[in-house]
Amino acid sequence: MTNQEKLKKLYKKLDEIEAYSRCLGKVSFDQSCCAPEEGLDRAGEDMALLSKRLHSLTHAKGYTELVCALHADSEGLTAVQKKAVEHLYKDYRKTKNLTPRFSYAYNRAGSKAYADWLRAKKENSFALFRDSLEAMIGFRRREIALRDERFPTVYDACLDDSEPGLTIPQLDAFFETLKGRIVPLIRRIQAEGKPIRTDFLSRPVSVHRQEAMSRALLEREGLRKSALVLMTTEHPFTTNFGPGDVRVTTHYYEENFISNIFSTLHEGGHAVFMQNEPRELFENHCSDRPTNAMHECVSRFYENLIGRSEAFIHYVYPEIRRLSGGVFDDVSERELYEAVNHVHPGLIRTEADELSYSLHVLIRYELEKAFVNGEITVDQIPALWNAKNKAYLGVEVPDDASGCLQDVHWTDSYGYFPSYALGSAYGAQILRTMEKEFDVFAAVRAGELYRVTDWLTRHVFSIASLSTPDEWIRRITGESLNPNYFLDYLEDKFTRLYGLD
Repeated sequence: MTNQEKLKKLYKKLDEIEAYSRCLGKVSFDQSCCAPEEGLDRAGEDMALLSKRLHSLTHAKGYTELVCALHADSEGLTAVQKKAVEHLYKDYRKTKNLTPRFSYAYNRAGSKAYADWLRAKKENSFALFRDSLEAMIGFRRREIALRDERFPTVYDACLDDSEPGLTIPQLDAFFETLKGRIVPLIRRIQAEGKPIRTDFLSRPVSVHRQEAMSRALLEREGLRKSALVLMTTEHPFTTNFGPGDVRVTTHYYEENFISNIFSTLHEGGHAVFMQNEPRELFENHCSDRPTNAMHECVSRFYENLIGRSEAFIHYVYPEIRRLSGGVFDDVSERELYEAVNHVHPGLIRTEADELSYSLHVLIRYELEKAFVNGEITVDQIPALWNAKNKAYLGVEVPDDASGCLQDVHWTDSYGYFPSYALGSAYGAQILRTMEKEFDVFAAVRAGELYRVTDWLTRHVFSIASLSTPDEWIRRITGESLNPNYFLDYLEDKFTRLYGLD
């Protein structure tokens, strides 16, 4: 049997595996967006049973033998096919020692953790989530312990899952660099910056008007409406089941219209990525393999580098006035630009300004690194969270809901949070490369966002699933990740915005 014949046989098995994976994802989407409270447990059971079947398919002898054989000898395969096999082999190596019973219990615990987190956040009580969080950390440690590959710490393994090759020392140095320039700039703004008008940001705008704005923004980002779903959830996210079925979620607050604008731009960035990977990757079971930081790079690129720019505010200003029903008629374009970039260190990460945002990520990174590695107990999390929020952001935390319960991530993943800060740094570096080819903000000002998306499609999306993080950023920009592009961008923008020159 030739390698191409083996691959054809493997792809036939993958068709069934991915069908189960999509069904599992759709039940998860339903659980997050529209399942009633009393139906959450049933959804969790459905997901665990689907996961059990998925486990049996990906650990079947016929499947694993094909993956291992093609990994050992890939002669005659295309570059994309070789990469697909590489991804599958890495997945196999990570999970080959997991039993169906363990996988079922792990997935069942994850569904329970999500339901407990929802209730804990609603009732403002960490105690209601505490046991589930401890259980999920335990499952994660055991899952990593069952792997053949060894890392210096459990959290190093978590980081490698999220961003292959990344280590704790590298990430510590990265955050020290960010903190060393961001904190002094925030303090200077607080001491010397000019006042910025923000009173209009809390004016109420109805949900149906906000939804109309969300749909308009997704269309501006270049998303195909025929391949898109927009829904609401407690914590916005984006998922996909192939390029023809991409699902964006947001959360509407009637007295925070601006929040939805940037949440939609952020999630829409993920969706643009998902809709525009090369067809060849999808056909060869090699799509949707970017790292978390690659994905967050694009979402934060659209949210901040584009969305909070003077050029983009100029472009959408008339539409914001129209779709808000005249609520902002007395607000000038300049006032709107300044307000959406107002530096206000606060409690909520997803509402944080662009400058202080990375400090929110730092808090989460330091805490999850500590509790995953057993350096602190679960019971210490609320108090340590509150202390770090005060130390880094200067803000007292009044309750668990606006503190350590605000994010959904710890219901099922550890090592994701650093991706947000890494993504911001990747994005600024990519922007500088893009600007060498065309006037990015002249295009945005004219409403030609398709030029941005086309460039990203050719240079960023096309290679992400085929590359390691370092290979990816070097191929795009010619150098490894350099956070100084991001820090220079922040210092230039906010120095000018607050009149500190």
